[in-house]
Amino acid sequence: MPLSRALMRQATYPRRIAWSSVIFGSLFFILFTLILLTFTWHKRQHQHQQLLNDSRAALQHSLDALISNTLNPLLSFTRFDCHTISQELTSRAAFAENLRAILLVREGYAFCSSATGAFYLPLNAISEHTDLSRDQDLRLLSGTPLQPDKPAFALWLRNPHSAQSGVLATINLNLAPYQLLASYHPEISGMALVAQNTALTSWQPGLAANSELPPQPLMKQTLEGYPLQFVLYGDTLSMRDIHLIVLTGILLSLLVGGGCWLLLSLNRRPGKEILLGIKRGEFYVEYQPLISTLSGRAYGVEALLRWKHPSEGLIPPDMFISYAESLNLIIPLTRHLFELVARDAHRLNPYLPVGTHMSLNLSPLHLAAESFRQDVLRWIAAMPDNHFNYVFEVTERTMVRDKNAGEIFAWLHENNIQIAIDDFGTGHSALIYLEKYPFDYLKIDRGFVQSIGTQTLNSPVLDAVLHLANKLELKTVAEGVETGEQAAWLVKHGVSHMQGYLFSRPLQPDRLIDYYRCRSLATMAG
Repeated sequence: MPLSRALMRQATYPRRIAWSSVIFGSLFFILFTLILLTFTWHKRQHQHQQLLNDSRAALQHSLDALISNTLNPLLSFTRFDCHTISQELTSRAAFAENLRAILLVREGYAFCSSATGAFYLPLNAISEHTDLSRDQDLRLLSGTPLQPDKPAFALWLRNPHSAQSGVLATINLNLAPYQLLASYHPEISGMALVAQNTALTSWQPGLAANSELPPQPLMKQTLEGYPLQFVLYGDTLSMRDIHLIVLTGILLSLLVGGGCWLLLSLNRRPGKEILLGIKRGEFYVEYQPLISTLSGRAYGVEALLRWKHPSEGLIPPDMFISYAESLNLIIPLTRHLFELVARDAHRLNPYLPVGTHMSLNLSPLHLAAESFRQDVLRWIAAMPDNHFNYVFEVTERTMVRDKNAGEIFAWLHENNIQIAIDDFGTGHSALIYLEKYPFDYLKIDRGFVQSIGTQTLNSPVLDAVLHLANKLELKTVAEGVETGEQAAWLVKHGVSHMQGYLFSRPLQPDRLIDYYRCRSLATMAG
């Protein structure tokens, strides 16, 4: 298989499969990671919102219960003396959760405390910023007289029947229960309770001014009916989330890439790309005109099979033909060539003169196959009737491989198919075969033609080949003629037919029709 490895590089074999697996695994990693990051981001956002809702609801329930069950009933007590209500005040404070002290206020002065009993002190000395004109006010205190280092809430309720009179409750303030809920979310770096211009934070003791808080909170929520906000700080996703997602994505993408490689490797049956190319219509035929040196006109065309791979583009014919031969796929490939030529021939029929030579290259493997004769007869039956003359081009390998070559050649002649020996002089004992078999044409390899005008080892061989062809009365076809100098030399030395870029490149059917039209018009004008 001299060229099969080269074709593997052109098609879907190990290196391409490996790259495809890497690309597929990488795309899976990117897609999986993006999807999981998005999903986790929304999940964490929902969890943070739920955490905030639960924390806010717990604090709001506590404050609402304190006001309705404990503080509101005490508003009427502001008109009594402290000694008559101190026992009731102390009793209510004792059974209220997180309550530090209850102060009764009359005309801006606190006169009775559940903790100390009767006293007389301006309320602003206890809670400097409490607004006594409001029906309800909530402030953060850095401490109270009995516990100066422990922050507290100062909750004010005004007696609607008496100006600057009401109840002030100092409430223990502790973020520990809410931090416990947040501890399950390592992406949350801290939380704060913000009231007015101050805040209690989880990362420092005491109170902080709002200007000292981080500028970009993760999420915040206001308590309904209170000038108080719960604020969360941190990131929506933790580094732990990101690391876990990336690690999972890498592991899964390795599995997916490995699975892709395995499936592609198992699925890449040798030669499958050629069979798929036939099935998908990737092959097509180009026709190179054959020129008669006597008239200068095209007397025929050589059908050349081409393969345009969907991802690799044009694959060189010598590469895929050798590869097909190595895998015993040359017979279905030649049958496909027959089908394509027959299809094109019906399109070309109105434009190419009757008697145009249709020349095809055949593999020695196909000539030796049992189905060869039936394949040829089926092809001729599919061609336009009595329009083309047929020429099969064979290489010297045909005679070397097939002991029955003479019988096959005789059968071809019986069916009016001429035989040309292709690439003459590049293979085995060519001179012997010229005398042994009845060839109609001898095709001179382009390597000899390129040596014209130069002193190379090929020059004497070319002279000998032409002399032998003339002696055996064989028609000669020179391949690869590219310059006028080469054409003139070949004509001078008796070459009867030529083909090459000097006259025309291989053409697809539409352009071949244009070629013959132009030639016809030129002839009429002449």
